[in-house]
Amino acid sequence: MAAGAAAIVMLVAGCGGGSDEAEGSENTVVLGIAEPKHLIPANSTESNGSQVLSSLFYPLVNFNEQKQPVEAAAESITSDDNKVWTIKLKPGFTFSNDEPVTSDSYINAWNNGAYGPNGNDGSYFFERIAGYADLQSKDPDGEDGPQKAPEPKAKTMTGLKKVDDTTFTVTLSAPFAGWKSVLAYTVFYPLPNAAFSSPGVLNEAFEQTPIGNGPFKVVGKWEHDQQIVVTKAAGFKGPAPKVEGITWKIYQDQQAQYADLVAGNLDVQTLIPIESLGSAAGDLGDRLKKSPSSDFAFVGFPTFQKEFSNPDVRRALSMAINRKEMTDQIFLQSQTPATSFVSPVVAGYRENTCGKWCEYKPAEAKALYTKAQGPKEIKITYNADGGHKAWVDAMCNQIKASLAVNCTGQGEPKFADLLTKVDAEQPVGLIRLGWIMDYPLMENYLGPLYSTTGGSNYYGYSNTAFDSLLKEGSEAATPEAAIKKWQEAEDILVKDMPVLPLRFGQNTYGFSERVTNVEVDLFKKVNIYKIERVAS
Repeated sequence: MAAGAAAIVMLVAGCGGGSDEAEGSENTVVLGIAEPKHLIPANSTESNGSQVLSSLFYPLVNFNEQKQPVEAAAESITSDDNKVWTIKLKPGFTFSNDEPVTSDSYINAWNNGAYGPNGNDGSYFFERIAGYADLQSKDPDGEDGPQKAPEPKAKTMTGLKKVDDTTFTVTLSAPFAGWKSVLAYTVFYPLPNAAFSSPGVLNEAFEQTPIGNGPFKVVGKWEHDQQIVVTKAAGFKGPAPKVEGITWKIYQDQQAQYADLVAGNLDVQTLIPIESLGSAAGDLGDRLKKSPSSDFAFVGFPTFQKEFSNPDVRRALSMAINRKEMTDQIFLQSQTPATSFVSPVVAGYRENTCGKWCEYKPAEAKALYTKAQGPKEIKITYNADGGHKAWVDAMCNQIKASLAVNCTGQGEPKFADLLTKVDAEQPVGLIRLGWIMDYPLMENYLGPLYSTTGGSNYYGYSNTAFDSLLKEGSEAATPEAAIKKWQEAEDILVKDMPVLPLRFGQNTYGFSERVTNVEVDLFKKVNIYKIERVAS
């Protein structure tokens, strides 16, 4: 979903086709995804684009088994005060076009990502850096509006300073002890000079054939709605993948993807569709696996619409649904009911923070809904390429039974289509969403999704007390003090219910007989460094 993450991170996948690319080499694999929204790091905040970019780029940090950040492309990341951070790069790294990776590669990429008129989905991840606000445009009403707004005050952030070719400093506007963890996220990848047509301006063609500093490079270009083929990049200084290439096969339907998996035309599907959970054990045998995931599934309320502006309407709808019935009957216990706003995989999680509002209480729900004059028609819009129809229909049936109102599900072909309508505040009703963490901090489940400036706050929620507690937690001197403030912020969400928590997920994935050592991590990504082809 952290998704991301992050940005918002989605459970999508889908439409068929064979794997001619896999037949062309004995040591390549075919991995299933849905169509990415973008392939520019600062503009890619959903799971499909993030997965592809992870094969093309190498992050400053990764995470160990204890979810602690460890240096990857960085030699060291240090700070004496949690405000001024010094990043020293490992020597010898190059982009796949042989350009050296330097401090400027990061500074130029981050400034471009943060510059408001560029409209990058991940721009808000840079807002902690000093000078970020000067890169943002404001219309006369004080809201973001690049088309109407004057040019920002600046094009570069004052908080980024080059020391030498392999060292730069990042000054934050306020201390943040978790900054090192944040740097693992997709938006903080570097960009080569070839990405720019002029200083600060991206080459329009770059997104179709991104050039990264990672283990693979693009072959040809992004074939939209079909595939993205990558092959090993010569001279990569990081850990060597076991395969020579990857075909990221793009699907519009999860069932078609699953059919390809069973037929042997696909090597990994990271999410077995709910329609196939019952047969998957028989179809795949010991090639059906489960692993922990940071996935959080929820439905957002368009709080900017009058009919959903009353928190009592939102609370009533939450009590009208039976989460356990859905996870048992639709998901066959492969997911668990979510009764908190933060995933169990991060420090600071508390069980059942939602309390009575996430309990199935149809009689109380109907009384509260009637008193609050909730709408007579409920619509839940979802992305049809994500396999969500079955549970959305089940949820609608529960709402009908509990509240005696009509409820319908409406599918949009792609997640990008849904987000376009949401961004325009079109009347899509309740919004099917999900989140996969971008980095393992409690704050990542709060800031992007619910802060007033959160890049994945698609439902217009704003609470100044929540924003203040989030900021206080970020500036706290210790992780323990930060968690305390973030938990207080979560308590405000319980009162306001801007979203309806549904499920915490786990990875339920499958793979073909051609591959081994298949791992899907907390971020719902295939470990591209460990996967291997079985010797033929």
